[in-house]
Formats: sequence, C-alpha cells, structure tokens
Amino acid sequence: MIKEIHVVSNPNRGGWDAKRPHADRASKHFDTKNEAMNWSRNLAKREGLELIPHGRDGKIQNPNSYGNDPCPHKDTRH
Repeated sequence: MIKEIHVVSNPNRGGWDAKRPHADRASKHFDTKNEAMNWSRNLAKREGLELIPHGRDGKIQNPNSYGNDPCPHKDTRH
C-alpha cells in the first residue's frame, strides 16, 4: 500500500489543506498552495510518501514519489 499526502483546495475555509487519503480532517491548513506544498513536500521526504497535489478543479497535478515506489513513472521533468 502506497502512503500518500494530498494537497487540496478547501472550498469551505478557503486556502489549501494537506490531507491523508480517507481522513475526515486535514493534517494541516494553509492560506496558500505554496505553503501547503512546501510543508507537504517536507513531510513526504521525511516519511517516504507520495505527494499528490490537486488543482482548484480537483484534478491531479504532477505527483511525486519520495518513497519506495513499486511502479516508478518515467518522468523526465525531474
């Protein structure tokens, strides 16, 4: 099972949340997506997680694995 952290917009409070899959509450709330990405990236590196950012529309944008990915992507951007 791949462990993940998602960065998603929060339509109720505004801003952005760092959230684990199937969690009722966010791990942490931020005013900007940049702050949420920086915090989530550090967490992903520290805990070997898959970082999955989403746009305001909910679509996944450029996920990155910091753990032992069993199916590594052939990503030439990084």
